[in-house]
This record gives sequence, structure tokens and C-alpha cells, in this order.
Amino acid sequence: MSPVRIAIKGLRSRALSSVVTAGSMALSVCLLLLVWAFKSEAERSFASADGGFDAVLGPRGSKLQIVLNALYHLDESPGLLKRSDYEQIKGHPAVAAAYPIAVGDNYQGIRLVGTVPEYLSDHKYRADEGFELSGDGRVFASDKLEAVVGGMAAKRLGLTVGDTFHPYHGLQYEPSARHEELYTVVGVLELTGTPADRVIWIPVTGIQNMEGHAAAAADSVSAVLVKFHPGARTAGFQLNMLYNRQGDRLTLAWPASQSVLRLFEKLSWFDLALRAIAVLVALIAAAGVMATLYNAMSERRRDIALWRALGARRRVVFGIATMESLGISVAGLVGGVALYLVFGYFAAEFVREQAGVSLGLLAPNAAFWAVPVGVLTIGFLAGLAPAFKAYSVDVTKDLL
Repeated sequence: MSPVRIAIKGLRSRALSSVVTAGSMALSVCLLLLVWAFKSEAERSFASADGGFDAVLGPRGSKLQIVLNALYHLDESPGLLKRSDYEQIKGHPAVAAAYPIAVGDNYQGIRLVGTVPEYLSDHKYRADEGFELSGDGRVFASDKLEAVVGGMAAKRLGLTVGDTFHPYHGLQYEPSARHEELYTVVGVLELTGTPADRVIWIPVTGIQNMEGHAAAAADSVSAVLVKFHPGARTAGFQLNMLYNRQGDRLTLAWPASQSVLRLFEKLSWFDLALRAIAVLVALIAAAGVMATLYNAMSERRRDIALWRALGARRRVVFGIATMESLGISVAGLVGGVALYLVFGYFAAEFVREQAGVSLGLLAPNAAFWAVPVGVLTIGFLAGLAPAFKAYSVDVTKDLL
């Protein structure tokens, strides 16, 4: 019988303990991949989902809140800007484009975002990719009660071109807070993999002049999305000095995605804690492998002595123990990757639903080679003590 078949037979004879130990390994692999690979992909995806903008101008306050509100549509606006502030930054020589954003209403929990038609018709949200409308849709007119619905929002609400709806006041759906204005859907955006997919776009004047809004809102916006000229290398520094250093009324979040990345950095301690827990689980599983195989080798001393008497060399016997240990590790590794794909899929769908950001579960990442190498190394080391136990069996003594 070959050493491989002997190792497989040994694992089968201890099926329950092998499965439990491999399951522990699988949990540690899954946790490590979720914490390491998933977090790295989340950082990359959030950074690349900045909508193609270099900066966001908002009222004086938290840069993170300004970015989450204007770019990711996840937070409330910290205040309002005057229209003159929008006109000022739009006219800056270093600014290629500036689009106003106004928020404050929803439809069945889906946020309404007011902007200008040029944002949807002219802006490139990623490299050379601009917004596209499905079917016979078109961009709304700036002076009409018309709406363009993001791809995810349209699917969730069941809205198509020609449908109508009444907005509701506030960012949370409250049936009693319905506005009288009736909007007509004139377009549905193709999916972009950005937060733009999960909102309803209407003219900025629609938010400003919505019935029930304060009079001050008619000449105000929530934020301004800013794109610099490609050659304006010092634009960010100039505007940062103008608004953040010298001014005391407005805040420029620049670079646009940096605030979100700083949030991930602040949570790095939690990331390290979860990684440590995952490694600890793997080490406990490895200790279980070592203990199980060590006891098994003690119980099989006579069998091992018989193999030796029949011509099996010491290194073959040594290899059987290490193969059993590696077999459990490989099973745990495969199971862990499977668990990662299952849990990662649901986690990615949750992030996509909540933030409109698409995550690639198998995007290139150091975790996909480091975790397998680490697990297999731990498995091999766990098999060394049982292997030496088998290696040291005395044929003449244990056959008597």
C-alpha cells in the first residue's frame, strides 16, 4: 500500500476529529481572508468610487461627513453653501468642472439628489466612462419636474421611464411627509458600480424650491463636486489654503476619497485584532492536529513497526504523518476559501446595497498567497512531532 493511501486511511479512521480540526482551520482561513482581502478590496473600491472628482466643497465641518454626504450619499449634509460659493469655485482657473449637489428629500427611502443636467450628460465618473441611459431615456431638463433614476434604485423601486412619483421630505421615509410636486422619470442610468446607482437624480432647483423647504434653501446647495484641470498640479494646495487655512466658513475635502481612507486607517486596530484572532484559531487547530496525530502514532506503534519490518524506510513513515497533517490543512484551506466566497458574497451585496460600491471578492491581493502558505506551513509544523514519533519507533521492541 502506498504512503498516500495509508495517510488517507489514517484520516478516515479518525474522521470525526479530522473533520472538526479541518473545520477550525477553515474558520481561521475564512476570517483571515474576510479581514485581510475583503478589507483591502473595500478600501480600494471606496477610493476608486470617488466619482472622478478631485475635491468636495462643503460647509464648515467634518471632511468625512461632507464626502459621505456628497459622494457616497450615506450621511446628512452638515449645512448649506451659498450659491455665490458655488459660482466662485466654478470660476476658479484651476477648476475644470464644478457641479452643485442639493439633498433633503427621498422617495420610499431612496435619496433624491439635486444637481445640474451637465453632471449626468458631460461628467466622466471613471477615466473615459460617462453615465449612460438605458433604452430611450434622457437627462432631465433643469426647469422641469423630471428625474433620472440610478440603476440599483430603479430596480429596487420598480421605476421605469414614464413613471411618476411624489418626493417625501427628509432623508428617511415618512408617509405623512409627502410633497405635492409630481416628478416624471425620464431616464434610468445603466449600472456604474458607484454610489450614483442608488439615488434618484433631479434638477438642483427641484430640491431648492420644493414645497415646505426653508426660503434660504432656494439660493443654497449642500456641496459642490470639483474636478481640477489635468495640468493644475497645485490646484488642491491653492484651494486648501483658500478655504481651509485662510477661511473659516467652508471646508474643502481634498483629495476627495482621502477622508474615507482615513476612516479605514482609524479602524486598523480592529483589523489587527481580528487577524490575531484568526491566527490564534489556526494555531489552536494546529495544536489539535498535532495532539490527535501524536496520539494516533502512539496507538499505531505496532503497525508502524510492521511496515518497517516489511521494508518501509524511516523517511516513508515520517512522510505518512506529515501527509496526514497536510491533508487536514488542505481540507481546511479549501473549506475556508469556500466559506469566504459564501460570506464574502453576502457581505459584498450588503455593501453594494448600502453604499453602491462594488467589491471584487477575487481581486488580486497578497492575502491569496500569504494565507495558503501560512496555513500549510502551520499544518506541516504541526505534523513534525507525530512524524518524529513514528520515525523513532523501534522495530524489534514494538513487534514483540
